[in-house]
Amino acid sequence: MSKTYRVTGMTCGGCARSVEAAIKAVAPEASVTIDLASAKVSVDGASEDQVKTAVDDAGFGFDGAV
Repeated sequence: MSKTYRVTGMTCGGCARSVEAAIKAVAPEASVTIDLASAKVSVDGASEDQVKTAVDDAGFGFDGAV
């Protein structure tokens, strides 16, 4: 089941790729979809704690589920 989170600080495709790579590093089987325009990340296959840790470690802001 996919959950969507708001992530702040993503301003370009490189940022989006960094966030995706960080999430995949903690949950390799996760499916990650990023909507850069709305600053939302949808993740299937990773817990909220895993996503928060990955986003924080990548240097972006995790604003929780939307």
